[in-house]
Amino acid sequence: MRRYELREDQWDMIAPLLPGKEGDPGRTADNRKFVHAVLRIARSGAPWRDLPARFGSGNSVYQR
Repeated sequence: MRRYELREDQWDMIAPLLPGKEGDPGRTADNRKFVHAVLRIARSGAPWRDLPARFGSGNSVYQR
């Protein structure tokens, strides 16, 4: 597991709360990737522009 990411049991608890829908700003098909991106920013204190490319555009995640 990578640093700042949720374990499977943690993800299973919150997954139903994050349905997302087409047309939402920054919406991704992968809600887990979105949560991991937010956790990385929150825990590291880094600015959105420093979000690694594997999470997508920092601006898109921020918009969501």
